[in-house]
Amino acid sequence: MGFSTIMRTMAAALLIAAAASATHAQQAPLQDKPFAEHRIVLQLSDNDPRKQRLVLSVASNLMKHYDPDKVAIEVVAFGPGIELLRPENPNRKMVESLVAQGARFDICLNTVDTIEREAGKRPEFISAATPVQVGVAQILFLTENGYTLVRP
Repeated sequence: MGFSTIMRTMAAALLIAAAASATHAQQAPLQDKPFAEHRIVLQLSDNDPRKQRLVLSVASNLMKHYDPDKVAIEVVAFGPGIELLRPENPNRKMVESLVAQGARFDICLNTVDTIEREAGKRPEFISAATPVQVGVAQILFLTENGYTLVRP
């Protein structure tokens, strides 16, 4: 192998590494819960009020059962599921209560961008929501890092 071939190979490897780190930079970092014995990601991808209440109930029950310090809970909302994180949603107080106990609620910015393109106005969401670029990618990131996916 010649020197120029080695240099091209190294340059390509660096570009791939930079692209991979940029992809990971768009994910919300893992929760800082050093004493968590259980890590759960709850998927919310539809705008059914019963499904929203079920996801919130599962998160609340897990907090009560394991103690908020012993469980890391992340709800990832994408597609129609982001309606849970709108200011006018009747479950807003419950979401904020769970966030105060240490749960995290991620909102998919791809969905927000799509709604903005279609409606001509960016939708508002509560400040307790953690924006992630791609909701499904966040779920994949979490499961690759020891979280168990639950789809109530």
